[in-house]
Amino acid sequence: MSGAEPPERGPGPRPERDPGLQPERTRLAWRRTTLSAAVAAVLAVRQALGHGISAASVLTVALTALALLVFLGTAHRRMLSLGAPRPTALSGRAAGVVVGCTVALGVFGLLVVG
Repeated sequence: MSGAEPPERGPGPRPERDPGLQPERTRLAWRRTTLSAAVAAVLAVRQALGHGISAASVLTVALTALALLVFLGTAHRRMLSLGAPRPTALSGRAAGVVVGCTVALGVFGLLVVG
């Protein structure tokens, strides 16, 4: 056996996981993403209300705020789950919610600008 090959593992207990800095990097990435989403939402609201208040602008602001709050809630739950010694993977439902909120914020931004 050469020194480059990993040692064989027996059927015994697995060693404790050492996640290193990966959970912290992931938490920081979620924080940067939520900050970007908040800035985009604030700019969209500013643009929507910049031309006067109308029913369309109020609806756009309300939907933007809703999408941002759902996104922030999902991101917060994910950041909390990363504090566990062995964090679980992001569920398909949570990933779908994040993608949906991101797409919704993009669409609302296009509606405001267009």
